[in-house]
Amino acid sequence: MPKTILESPKLSKPGGIFSSGVKAPAGHLVFVSGQVARNARGETVGKGDIKAQTRQVLENIKLVLEAGGATLDDVVKVSVFVTNLAEHLSQIHEVRAEYFKRAYPASTLVEVKALAHQDFLIEIEAIAAIP
Repeated sequence: MPKTILESPKLSKPGGIFSSGVKAPAGHLVFVSGQVARNARGETVGKGDIKAQTRQVLENIKLVLEAGGATLDDVVKVSVFVTNLAEHLSQIHEVRAEYFKRAYPASTLVEVKALAHQDFLIEIEAIAAIP
């Protein structure tokens, strides 16, 4: 049984690449720690480029999910931390649309003062449910 997207006629429709809520079937959960724009060699990818960093972050998430037997389609919740929402929001959603298809995960998006390194513009953590 796949995940079910939760909507209410009493809420406005989400304005981005996310759902208001997701009901996941019983099964296994995969928790992905916050991923940043570092490649396998530990180098920061896309310094100053939010789209390149978002892609690297989502590619890193895919790798962790694969190690746990899951895919991006199994993701039920993401938490996104960004250093400049006003400047980067539309570009982040553009890249997210390349990775997440309808039946979007629930999402929290927060602007933060800083991340673990001054070159990081975005960090994303995820939870996946494997039926």
